Amino acid sequence: MEFKNLLIDTKNNITTISINRPNNLNSLNIKTLEEIAKGINLSINNDKTKCIIITGVGDKAFIAGADIKEFMKYDSSNAYTFSETGNKLLFEVIENSPKPIIAMINGYALGGGLELAMACHIRVASEDSRMGLPEVSLGIIPGYGGTKRLPLLVGKGRAMEMIITGRMINATEAQSFGLINHMVKKEKLIDFCNDLASKIMVNSPNAIKHAIKSLNSNYKEGFSNFSDEIFNFSKCFDSDDFKEGTSAFIEKRKPNFN
Repeated sequence: MEFKNLLIDTKNNITTISINRPNNLNSLNIKTLEEIAKGINLSINNDKTKCIIITGVGDKAFIAGADIKEFMKYDSSNAYTFSETGNKLLFEVIENSPKPIIAMINGYALGGGLELAMACHIRVASEDSRMGLPEVSLGIIPGYGGTKRLPLLVGKGRAMEMIITGRMINATEAQSFGLINHMVKKEKLIDFCNDLASKIMVNSPNAIKHAIKSLNSNYKEGFSNFSDEIFNFSKCFDSDDFKEGTSAFIEKRKPNFN
């Protein structure tokens, strides 16, 4: 499948999805959101893909927010559809992906860009990255889960301050807040993310899938966290991965998960 605003490359079971709008700082318009959603779904359903990395083309921005030119045409009805559809089409799909998704933040991650990164399972940023939710400066609020996911990652107080001031924070602050998992030198960013993906992929894909489901259920209403963890834990025991993993342990060898 050909994309206008997206580059997709798969090597060594790692699929890298790059937003390709560098002249617009990789900002998100409807077309780009739709393409990312298609790229994510193709990758999830690709047997050759075991881990996904999302990044932006160029050295200035991961994703510098939404395309404001499109925003300006919306009324409340348009905005409601835009937010609801985008969440279901992309952000919730990323969060609930059975395959781990790493956000490789290379520069500005603002507004919808930071919200997309927060929906990913792990975030790695270059030292010069800047992050924030500046929507209040436009007279709106985050619409892709920013008010929900940010406090889960950094706490209510820091999230409140970031959102109502709209200020950007640097990578050092982001790491100290818990917003990103790792901060690395820009020239080492790609290698670091690929190495992290490789470390993930030696483990059982089935166990990883259930771990993601169990962790996510902690933050959903109507779930009993312990019963859900018990369910996902027990489901792993019916899998070939469990048999291979335990056999490899007993035989003192590395497991071979397919």
